[in-house]
Amino acid sequence: MQIESIKLSPIGSRIIDQHTPNVSGDKTFGQFLSDAVKDVNSLQKSAETASVDLAAGKIQDIAQVAIAQSKADVALQLTLQVRNKVVDAYQEIMRISV
Repeated sequence: MQIESIKLSPIGSRIIDQHTPNVSGDKTFGQFLSDAVKDVNSLQKSAETASVDLAAGKIQDIAQVAIAQSKADVALQLTLQVRNKVVDAYQEIMRISV
């Protein structure tokens, strides 16, 4: 049995490839955040759908459900960490005296 290597791609390039076929650099930071939140939301919805399908007997492989839930959990944790860093940066900027 041959074992294939895992092919990893940077998260940023995957997000850009999925949402914008031609990146011209005119996308704002807010739009990137909005797209990222939409991606997290879709992962959460797919995990919920997989759980419901497993309970209904539509999915027999529990690994699919576990993978979907893990993806959703990791995406949510990443989003929370980014939010925390943005809030910390904002608070640091507000502390600067002019």
